[in-house]
Amino acid sequence: MRILMLLSRFPYPLEKGDKLRAFNQLKTLSTKHEVYLCCFHEGKVTPEMMEPLKPYCRGIKVIELKKKHIVFNLVRSFMSGLPFQVGYFYSWGAQAMVNAMLVKHKPDAIYCQLIRTAEYARRDNTPIKVLDYMDAFSKNIERRIRVAPFYLRPLLRIEHRRLLRYEHEVAPDFQSLSVISAQDRDFLPLTNKTAVHIVPNGVDTTYFSPRASKPSYDLLFTGNLSYPPNVACAELLAREVMPILLRKRPGTSLLIAGASPAKRVLDLQGKGVAVKGWTDDIRDYYAAAAVFCAPMTIGSGMQNKILEAMSMQLPCVTSSLVNNAIGASDGKEVLLADTVETTVDKILQLLDDKELSARIAKAGQSFVRQRFAWSSVAPVFLNLFRK
Repeated sequence: MRILMLLSRFPYPLEKGDKLRAFNQLKTLSTKHEVYLCCFHEGKVTPEMMEPLKPYCRGIKVIELKKKHIVFNLVRSFMSGLPFQVGYFYSWGAQAMVNAMLVKHKPDAIYCQLIRTAEYARRDNTPIKVLDYMDAFSKNIERRIRVAPFYLRPLLRIEHRRLLRYEHEVAPDFQSLSVISAQDRDFLPLTNKTAVHIVPNGVDTTYFSPRASKPSYDLLFTGNLSYPPNVACAELLAREVMPILLRKRPGTSLLIAGASPAKRVLDLQGKGVAVKGWTDDIRDYYAAAAVFCAPMTIGSGMQNKILEAMSMQLPCVTSSLVNNAIGASDGKEVLLADTVETTVDKILQLLDDKELSARIAKAGQSFVRQRFAWSSVAPVFLNLFRK
């Protein structure tokens, strides 16, 4: 089968969750099908970025997103009623390029990752069309309204209403629908939610495996550090959790690490808190910590960071919001905390009780290997393309 894969981002390097998901799904598809990749990118794609994709693609088309075009796209989406998440990536010129690929390659199936790319395929007559919502964007925006600056809230409310409408309206245009977790499926504004397949993220459990090294930091939080839910979590840890920890356990250290740190994150560096940017090997950060801590209060989807940390046998403290998408057992495979006080208590339990820490770490690793290895996720994903 020939498959055209439409992505809103060039899927390399793997510093964002949607890129990681897309890259591994691309690898999975290429084991059974011919894949032609079409993706958007701001700026130039270097040969070094292109090289890791070549073994899995019969053809690659990159559509450059230029700032002047983005501004025009957003203005047009505001006037037309499209969500900004969709309008940001949609243009008539790009539609012509996608149409040209459809004519040239005559795919048997189109795969759209995220509603950001759905507009390019929803009216096409290709026999099989698959839309991966991945996250419930509408719920993500709804959660961000309450913590956003007052001047952004009117725009976010508009975006929330438009996303609810678009997520509902686009569904009938695709033969198969998928989402990352049962939690996100429940948040989608669809009449028949049971028709949406749950395709979780997976982890390369061989790559993300334990290292025998002495931790340099007590705590670690990683992620795309310009993504608002991650920024909010970093601020929570540095400004609210760490001051209490330092009073109760002087010398406690926190590493906040990841791609594209926002200024708000860089400003968190100080007593007991270190901030570091992108690294070619994220495992170095996991191996440098004793406990992984991600008590996120906003966001949606599945947090790859938790799965990777657990796979590397790092004991984790996280929130119910994060764990609802994963389903780990509190007190056995993770420790859950939904307030600053309980977050501090759970961290101290793991730092001060080595036996408990080791038990949680081993159980967490076993849980991820059984439930979230890419080898077990792949068949579920491939099943979306059956006629």
